[in-house]
Amino acid sequence: SGVFYRKWRPQTFDDLVGQEPISRTIRQAIITENVSHAYLFCGPRGTGKTSTARIFTKAVNCLNTTDGNPCNDCTICIAVNEGNAIDLLELDTASNRGIDEIRDIREKVNFAPAQGQRKVYIIDEAHMLTDAASNAFLKTLEEPPPHVIFVLCTTEAHRILPTIISRCQRFDFRRIGSDLIYSRLTGITEAEGVNVDPEAIRLVARQAAGSLRD
Repeated sequence: SGVFYRKWRPQTFDDLVGQEPISRTIRQAIITENVSHAYLFCGPRGTGKTSTARIFTKAVNCLNTTDGNPCNDCTICIAVNEGNAIDLLELDTASNRGIDEIRDIREKVNFAPAQGQRKVYIIDEAHMLTDAASNAFLKTLEEPPPHVIFVLCTTEAHRILPTIISRCQRFDFRRIGSDLIYSRLTGITEAEGVNVDPEAIRLVARQAAGSLRD
């Protein structure tokens, strides 16, 4: 099932379900080349935070975007989709709460990107960073090199240092309506050639409680 959820993970901003205002704003920033150095994506689990961060990584480095969307065909997009992009660094702070990882970022942050124009650090569950790690990270945020973008994803924004929050452009992801989940699941079952009772899909959509991944 892991492979299944990866297969259907959104690959462009248009694929994102239920977060149109966020998609629109980020795409506009990419079109106008007015991208921030740090973003904070907050909201319940399964609402598209990490997916959006990855789509964003592709879009800021993509060789031929369309309306701010990544092409998913160029070498950079393919590398991100296949999980081996050199300029995308994902840190899961739920398992690495550490000062060592942040120190590592601080040491390497000045190196130019290897492939694209920008190096993107996605820091997942950013509220799990220890105080020491948060303070070290703050120093990097205060003077970020021009080629670096940080995307912090969290389900608990109130646990992040206010000084870090103030340096980020914040986006609040909403729970996804069960009708939207229903239509997405219906589309996937049709594409997979699977027959499912619409009532069963409706039940799953309700039980998901706004989390498409669940």
